[in-house]
Amino acid sequence: MTNDSKSVSDAVHEFVALHDEEVEWQDGEDTNELLSLPPGVKVKVLNYDAAMKRVDMKVRFPPGYVEPEHSHESWHSIVVLGGRMCVAGKDLRPGDYVFGGNTPHGPYEYPDGCEVFCVFMGEGTRHEWDEDKHLAHENEWDAETDTGRQGVAAQVAARADGKVSADWK
Repeated sequence: MTNDSKSVSDAVHEFVALHDEEVEWQDGEDTNELLSLPPGVKVKVLNYDAAMKRVDMKVRFPPGYVEPEHSHESWHSIVVLGGRMCVAGKDLRPGDYVFGGNTPHGPYEYPDGCEVFCVFMGEGTRHEWDEDKHLAHENEWDAETDTGRQGVAAQVAARADGKVSADWK
């Protein structure tokens, strides 16, 4: 992550207390620069500490989204805040936890959408993933909501058409 990225704090070890609505969601180019994932993801960077190489953020995944198997030059801790995150044979719900290092992990499925809090520490947040492997992914988890079922169907159809992600609105 570079110093020109949007963040609440880039000072060394500065105390931060804020309300959720004080930080806007980023998407599109901003999110792609930060995480380099298929389109559809939104992020709120809550804190960036360059000295610690730490980024605290909330990430929102739309219904049906699949985060490819990936690696990055950092480790991360994730807590599910809302929705569902399905990975490694587990159906994770609010309060559940994931830890990932700089070895390949995932794919993560978000059949009904999901919001998480995550902390990245290390050289970078950018995800490295294989597009061909992602396009060949077959969903393992079923959605529990109508919105989720529509999202999963759109995502599966997009991959069948050779797109890494559905067109999210």
